[in-house]
Amino acid sequence: MATVKFQGATRIYPGSDHPAVDKLDLEIGDGEFMVLVGPSGCGKSTSLRMLAGLEEVNEGNIFIGERDVTDLPPKDRDIAMVFQNYALYPHMTVADNMGFALKMQNVPKAEREQRVMEAAKLLGLEEYLSRKPKALSGGQRQRVAMGRAIVRQPQVFLMDEPLSNLDAKLRVSTRTQIAALQTRLGVTTVYVTHDQVEAMTMGHRVAVMKDGLLQQVDSPLTLYHQPANLFVAGFIGSPAMNLLTGRIVEGGVQMGDYVVPVSREVLEKAKGEETLTLGIRPETFSVADKGIAVDVSVVEELGSDTYLYATQSGLADDEKLKAAQIVARVATGSPGRQGGAVRLGVDPEKIHIFSNESQLRLS
Repeated sequence: MATVKFQGATRIYPGSDHPAVDKLDLEIGDGEFMVLVGPSGCGKSTSLRMLAGLEEVNEGNIFIGERDVTDLPPKDRDIAMVFQNYALYPHMTVADNMGFALKMQNVPKAEREQRVMEAAKLLGLEEYLSRKPKALSGGQRQRVAMGRAIVRQPQVFLMDEPLSNLDAKLRVSTRTQIAALQTRLGVTTVYVTHDQVEAMTMGHRVAVMKDGLLQQVDSPLTLYHQPANLFVAGFIGSPAMNLLTGRIVEGGVQMGDYVVPVSREVLEKAKGEETLTLGIRPETFSVADKGIAVDVSVVEELGSDTYLYATQSGLADDEKLKAAQIVARVATGSPGRQGGAVRLGVDPEKIHIFSNESQLRLS
């Protein structure tokens, strides 16, 4: 087992003006499951490949345990990688695929077979050991790729979007298996995904990236309840947080004909700004007599909940403010019909307030 540390790690691709990863500082604890998440092109896979030794580090250092591995070749880093496309040898059986790395390391045949069998039992692959990859489903192939990593008993597991080729139902079951397996093995794991639901459900901590820069690293619940900036607020959560811009007035922020109460302390932090953005989670809304006026365009009844998809109303007089789309999760049976108008109330304590100039959370 080992810790992993990125220290000002930077990667600039030849011919590019901007770093793909810009001065990444990140510490991953011994036995921790760290998820790197962000939109396409944010630098998460590049960060993983730098750790694996598959990408050059132009500036900074990377440590595994106490060793500086920045310039070491991949084979000397004691890591095992699980790729998006499985990367199995089609002409080999499952057992041979899983044991191939051990064979290359001249591990004796008896020990090799024992380690392959142990991994196969962990992953429920015993009955498939004599099959070729083409005779397996996508989920089974992914488990073989996991098994190949496990038998090596590395210090660090690296996983690059390993579930993206699976169908929706299989992704859910496989991600719980991976999380449970990591807990049992206790191996430091760095996992890359663009799916924030995967990140929230699997990681001990989650690092959110954008444009090569680390935006925030925290536990999933902290990211959800205390996002550091507008990007993290809008990225984490499904459905996404509602981000509504309003004018600063005495006592709060004007939303159409309703003033959302905001404390004097927060308004002081926004001195000199005309507008603020309010972040409101869909579940914190309720249909009320007083609140933000909206026009409902779609109502989704899901049994346990009702989702209202609506547009802010009453902003026609203000050219600088754009009517935002709003998603509200309200109790089943709440008033609100397609094409109708309702007011959405919200507890001021549960509102996130962001500066439009710095993009940072003020509340």
